[in-house]
Amino acid sequence: MRRSKSRGMVLLLSAAAAGALVLLAGLGVLDRADLAASDAWYQARESADGDIVLVGIDQRALEEIGPYEQWGRDIPAMALEALCQSPDCRPAVIGLDVLYVNETQPEADQWLAEAAGAYGNVVTGCAAYFQDGFVEQADGSFIRDRFAVTAFEAPYPALAEAAELGHINAMLDTDGVLRHHLLSLRLPDGREIPSMALAAADKFRAFHGLEPVERPPVDGHGFWYLPFCGRPGDFYESISVADLLSGAVPADYFAGKIVLIGPYAPGLRDSYITPADRAQPMYGVEYQANAIQALLWGDYKREAGDGLQLAVLFLLLTVALAFFWRRSVGWSTAAWLLLCGLWLGLCRVFYEAGWVLHVLWVPAGATVLYVAALAANYIRTALERRKITSTFQRYVAPEIVRELLKEGKALELGGRQVEIAVLFVDVRGFTPMSELLEPAQVVEILNRYLTLISECIFRYGGTLDKFVGDAAMAFWGAPLPQEDFVMRAARAAMDMVRSSQALSEELTARYGTPVSFGVGVHVGEAVVGNIGSPRRMDYTAIGDTVNTAARLEANAPGGTVYISRAVADALGERIRTTYLGTVKLKGKKEGFEVLTLDDIFAEGRS
Repeated sequence: MRRSKSRGMVLLLSAAAAGALVLLAGLGVLDRADLAASDAWYQARESADGDIVLVGIDQRALEEIGPYEQWGRDIPAMALEALCQSPDCRPAVIGLDVLYVNETQPEADQWLAEAAGAYGNVVTGCAAYFQDGFVEQADGSFIRDRFAVTAFEAPYPALAEAAELGHINAMLDTDGVLRHHLLSLRLPDGREIPSMALAAADKFRAFHGLEPVERPPVDGHGFWYLPFCGRPGDFYESISVADLLSGAVPADYFAGKIVLIGPYAPGLRDSYITPADRAQPMYGVEYQANAIQALLWGDYKREAGDGLQLAVLFLLLTVALAFFWRRSVGWSTAAWLLLCGLWLGLCRVFYEAGWVLHVLWVPAGATVLYVAALAANYIRTALERRKITSTFQRYVAPEIVRELLKEGKALELGGRQVEIAVLFVDVRGFTPMSELLEPAQVVEILNRYLTLISECIFRYGGTLDKFVGDAAMAFWGAPLPQEDFVMRAARAAMDMVRSSQALSEELTARYGTPVSFGVGVHVGEAVVGNIGSPRRMDYTAIGDTVNTAARLEANAPGGTVYISRAVADALGERIRTTYLGTVKLKGKKEGFEVLTLDDIFAEGRS
């Protein structure tokens, strides 16, 4: 009953602790750390197909052509013409990852629009601005939209008419990392604008006679989790806009490919921290390249819902803490490492299958519970060691206490049935002598006798149960099993009788009254343990074996050790005895075979 109650308390505690950690995870306390861990675990570098080429508005172009603020629309127009020199070698798609919003110079603006519309393969950038607000619906009602479009920057009319629009919005997550892609955006007038990546991917497949790309799974706001295949610099072949204008790269190199033209210099402020490399920013044109490649591959990932993951987290943490509780450091550590390793492996398997799980939730929660359980186990062990020490140091020799601490035996109310050897000893002649002495002298003499008794008991590893006046009780075989425990009890009894002779001679000389020990030893089963109440208990032995040993001692004359037939049989030929026959002992219905222990042949401690 007590064990079932204890298990119930452990499960209840485990569930409470797991629930607290689940609440913290659900409130987003682990979000930043979890996102960082997920980025490191999921985002793997892969070789792209080679169909995407970046042409950078890089530092070399800025040095050769001039500051970007002074560039006219004639420069991108010449770049488009250099790419599309003939129908036979033109790129499948050209993406202008630049906003050309207002009309500046009519001739240059018209030139860029004509170059963009020459082959219908240009996607030009546009951008929307969002805010958290209320949007009016067709029926006149309003709904709250965290990404309500409040403004839209489109290319100047001639370019917008000549090229396809693709938005280049890059929306950062709450931790400032760009790991999602907005597939398309809906304008207040109802128009839907695809992302530049989506428009480019569809155009590329159409150029090669293929169906449009399969749309990735998006959340309620149109975002999808982007699996980056390249890190900063992986897509860039150091082709500069200056190379196009100078003819350094032949036009047929770009034939049938996706060409992205965009800023590739730090001063142009078009870079973001991404999961691919959280230490080095990625240029916006590289982000577009990663999104296009993911769309062409169609290997999409869907982020699993938090509700189910929180439920799984609660279950795993509850079981984990229940296992950690009262386990050794070795077992707890092995279980902790196994759980964390299996979860990371499971996350990887699910990721390959298209699902994104929270990488850190389970390992972080398991680690907290593992450390907490270790601390609790350490404190509990220390308290138990203290309890064992304070309880048994009064009863047994120090080496027995050390063995108990090694075993880690818990002390609880109750006992267990075990075979033990029980010894009772009493001082004969002490009462008449005490009548002649002062109280202080009586205490001094009694302490000398009891000290002698204790030393004999501890010398042979016995447990000193109690002192009762000038008598004492001890037993062997508990609290720990002992080899040859009956012989240990016999030797302790013989030592008591022999050691008391010198003390008896001293007292006879001083007070004229001899004093000696009467000892009784019996072996058999008894109940040994903490007997009493939770507020007051003693570690003792009870049962018929104890009562029989007491009766033997009561009948033993001074200077004599009475043993039972069971003791004599256990020791066999290693002792010399005198058979006294069947003696009527108090409390026994039938006669009881009694022997005196005269000598032990094998000297030395067992």
